[in-house]
Amino acid sequence: MTWRGLALALLQIALGGLGWWLGQAWGALAAVVLASWLWLAWDMWHARKLLLWLRSTELVQAPAMSGVWGELATRMRRWLRLDAQQVQQSEQRLEDIFSALQASPNGLILLDTTGHIEWCNQTAEQQFGLDAERDLLQSIGNLVRDPAFSAYWTRHDFTQPVLMQGRDSTPGRPMRLSVQLYAYGDGRHLLLSRDITTLEQAEAMRRDFVANVSHEIRTPLTVLLGFVETLQTLPLEEDERKRYLALMAQQAARMQNLVQDLLTLSRLEGSPLPARDDWIPLAPLLGQCEDEATALSEMLTRKSGAPHVLVFPEATVLQSDLAGVPAELHSAFSNLISNAIRYTPAGGNITVQWQPHADGSATFSVQDSGRGIDPEHVGRLTERFYRIDRSRSRETGGTGLGLAIVKHVLQRHGAQLHIASVLGQGSTFSATFPAGRVRGHVK
Repeated sequence: MTWRGLALALLQIALGGLGWWLGQAWGALAAVVLASWLWLAWDMWHARKLLLWLRSTELVQAPAMSGVWGELATRMRRWLRLDAQQVQQSEQRLEDIFSALQASPNGLILLDTTGHIEWCNQTAEQQFGLDAERDLLQSIGNLVRDPAFSAYWTRHDFTQPVLMQGRDSTPGRPMRLSVQLYAYGDGRHLLLSRDITTLEQAEAMRRDFVANVSHEIRTPLTVLLGFVETLQTLPLEEDERKRYLALMAQQAARMQNLVQDLLTLSRLEGSPLPARDDWIPLAPLLGQCEDEATALSEMLTRKSGAPHVLVFPEATVLQSDLAGVPAELHSAFSNLISNAIRYTPAGGNITVQWQPHADGSATFSVQDSGRGIDPEHVGRLTERFYRIDRSRSRETGGTGLGLAIVKHVLQRHGAQLHIASVLGQGSTFSATFPAGRVRGHVK
């Protein structure tokens, strides 16, 4: 500002001297006034140039000006650039926040003060059947017509969530949502929805599991208590006492098998996956299964006098190794074989096979000549405690957990259980192991 004042004074002195030379005092006064007006016009021109630049949409390049106006234009350009950067950063942060909300596994809907949709993520679109563009600024009460939600919305008591059906829920594939509204800002609300279908299914499975275990244990316990009471209160002949003790031992063994299977399932679900470098020779593994199968068949057919016809692969075919846990694989194979024996009438055929494939994989299968399985039951055979005929299962000593154990073991070893059955003609249970779990094939 000092230089601007000095420059104005010099201009006034120069023009004033010229005016004095031309017209004495009045000439000098007129020249000084003219100098002031010229200086003011020069400033107004720079000010208008700066104003036109600020009014334009192109604020990147400041107009070329010198002096204080040039410095003012440069500083304003810096301020505007800094402000633009801050706006851009804010927009980017806002975009990142919305991207994070979009990636949320939960449904999110932002509602204005009147309950109209301001924004929703893709999860909410799927759960409620919304369209983010079509339903923008539409009332949530008009779009979500579930009676439970309508009552919840009308009541305006959002302290607890409401449970409702999802838009795509069907009897075969139900979808259950937990929905709750949270107040924020000045009268706005955030609607949060969670898919709790899996949680409810897990809870139902837990309840069924507890009920099934209680039922399975209660029956043999009732029998045991009845026999104990009989032995304590009645004088029995030696033969009767031995028969009762044998029945008690049978029921105790049944409970022991149930507890053992439950422990096996618990261990399978909580253990790390089997290693791929622990190789097990197949021949001794199936040899042990064959010995156990022969003993079981003799025990079950002792009274009928017609044992099962058991066919196992020759040792020359079993020149393969499996990668995995020996105890788990033995449990899976022996369960499949023992099931075939238990559910095949005396004198029936049980054939165990090991079939290598050209791609390096191999299939273990157990085929029986039993009465077969109705197709409606095949898909549920691996469920815990699922039985086609409960009375038949009790007669054969099954716990209802064998195929559940088989499924878990095979899945842990990268194999899948396949069941093929025809009523009246028997069943085939097979498991194909991937090439990474098999070595040493015979070609």
